[in-house]
Amino acid sequence: MSWQQRIDTALTERRHADTFRHRLPVSHGAGRWLVQGERRWLNFSSNDYLGLSQHPQIVAAWQQGAERYGTGSGGSGHVTGYSEAHQQFEQELAQWLGYPRALLFISGFAANQAVIAALMHKDDRIVADKLSHASLLEAASHSPAQLRRFAHNDSSQLASLLAKPIEGLQLAVTEGIFSMDGDSAPLAGIAAVTRQANGWLLVDDAHGVGVSGDNGRGSCAAQGVHPELLVVTFGKAFGLSGAAVLCSDPVADYLLQFARHLIYSTSMPPAQAVALSQALAIIRSEEGESRRQTLRRHIARFRQGAEQLSLQLTASNSAIQPLIVGENSRALRLAESLREQGCWLTAIRPPTVPAGTARLRVTLTAAHQPQDIDQLLEVLDAARR
Repeated sequence: MSWQQRIDTALTERRHADTFRHRLPVSHGAGRWLVQGERRWLNFSSNDYLGLSQHPQIVAAWQQGAERYGTGSGGSGHVTGYSEAHQQFEQELAQWLGYPRALLFISGFAANQAVIAALMHKDDRIVADKLSHASLLEAASHSPAQLRRFAHNDSSQLASLLAKPIEGLQLAVTEGIFSMDGDSAPLAGIAAVTRQANGWLLVDDAHGVGVSGDNGRGSCAAQGVHPELLVVTFGKAFGLSGAAVLCSDPVADYLLQFARHLIYSTSMPPAQAVALSQALAIIRSEEGESRRQTLRRHIARFRQGAEQLSLQLTASNSAIQPLIVGENSRALRLAESLREQGCWLTAIRPPTVPAGTARLRVTLTAAHQPQDIDQLLEVLDAARR
């Protein structure tokens, strides 16, 4: 088989299975509306949960940061790319979340990959929720450590796997809120069984930080859990991009020495760190709490309406409200039908989700209006009929 044949075969298989992915160039893709040229749709696929991506104070902060620091960092943070703006935001974030240290990464994917690659050795074991994000499972499978997966949100099976004899160290891995199902992990139970096994816990709270818990501190704070490793990302509630790992002083120093994604990547622009500081200030403010309350009202409105229409949703109380469809082709047809009626939703298909569970991933934001939720329910009902 030639290189071209290998590529053609793989693409043909994706197309035949209705799992071929496309990208759409948009004029505006976050917030209430998705805009492409002269067309626009109510946007129910954005992770901009608090509607901060267009916030004028955050936009102004980025502009002011660019005027002061320029448009790029100029290098790795280990060379010249670590600015006062990075340091200030790391300190603010660590203080807010109750950790000694925070380390900034260019993305959540990079943060998860870096931590697992740096920490895990040959005789160690990773025990991960089977629905953990691809960045976590891929990093675990590529590491020299043994990987075991426990049934979704099943603390008892996690305990059984952690109890099996092993020479090395153990790391339990889960998410705070799962990106495709929208449900929350039982973090208190997971933390308890991990501690009993003398393991460490890594929680990826990409979809919880800024939204859940007191003052938006996230899923761990909401459940009174303090994992050894907390990963938060800024592409959701913060309305920006990037990520951070929250940890102890020794772990931070260790990652600074051994986390290759941190050492060999150009750091985020300092202007972005300035904007992130402003986003954090808003999340912590009365305005942030008001936006969280608005989001909660939207979630309740959608779930109540979906129940009245007998729509098959997952057990989610988060901004992620997946509508399970089943077949890939049906999910694609339904998404197209909804777009024709002015609502943009994305059909999520394997391999992102298990076979037979293709879905429309509805995401709600504080930028929506109550009438937007009602319109979505109306078109969902009409499309189904």
